Amino acid sequence: MLSKRPPQTPSVNFTRYRATKAVARPRRLRDRSSSSSSSSRRLERRRKPVNPPDASTPSPSTSPVVTLRVGPEKRVFAAHEAVLSASPFFADKCQEQTPSAPIRTRLNQHPGKHIELSEEQPEVLSCVLEYLYKGDYYPRLQHNPQRQTWELEDGAMDAEGQSVGATVYHHAARAVILRDTAIYCAAEKYNLPSLQRLALRKQGLHTGIQCDTILSSARFAYANTPDTDSKLRAHYLALIIRCRGTFKRSGTMQMEMEKGGKLFFDLFVAMCNHMDDVFPTGMSVCSSAAQAAR
Repeated sequence: MLSKRPPQTPSVNFTRYRATKAVARPRRLRDRSSSSSSSSRRLERRRKPVNPPDASTPSPSTSPVVTLRVGPEKRVFAAHEAVLSASPFFADKCQEQTPSAPIRTRLNQHPGKHIELSEEQPEVLSCVLEYLYKGDYYPRLQHNPQRQTWELEDGAMDAEGQSVGATVYHHAARAVILRDTAIYCAAEKYNLPSLQRLALRKQGLHTGIQCDTILSSARFAYANTPDTDSKLRAHYLALIIRCRGTFKRSGTMQMEMEKGGKLFFDLFVAMCNHMDDVFPTGMSVCSSAAQAAR
């Protein structure tokens, strides 16, 4: 009596993207010589990478260490040359001290490289180095998914309602200024535009900054940025106009305006542009004053 074999359900293989039927593949008979030769070829391919690592860009662990002397007190910092070379400024400084091949052979080692930064503030350079190594500096920028806003980690306030760590004494300015402004100007000097954008974004998140600190920072920004800068300078002009009710009662503002400078001419132009936006098109302040006198 013949019995029918039950139909066999093909096994299903779940791949990453979809389920496919497993297909039985016939086994190939190989002799030992062919299998050993193929295995040796596989080992050889593993030993020889297709794209060997570029020896011209060493990792920080194998890169020479550069010594930096910072500020009037010559505080010593150390950083790897491969990390510093992300800045064209530091790359040129390191290249100037790279000896020729005969000298390297005679010394049998890389001579120590030193960079003097007497005008820099140590606290500012520390933030620059932290950014070069980690892509950010403390306090880090964090996104709040609930509010859909960007915040600074550990956004604590002092007794006067000012952001903790927002300011630093800068010996070049001889005053307390916003730390992010000093970092922005340092990034301008070291040709790090991404750090400039980060510092400007962080500066806008601070609160409770005093008028004298804002004005000192604005003067420092004008002294350490080119006239073509349209980011940091515009930030201070907009800030003063937006808080004009506070600044017009400030004695520091009066003293700074009596000193003069390009900052206050730009502020005058910005105020005029603001008033043009407030008044209707084609109606000047003079014409409106004349109509009021009639």
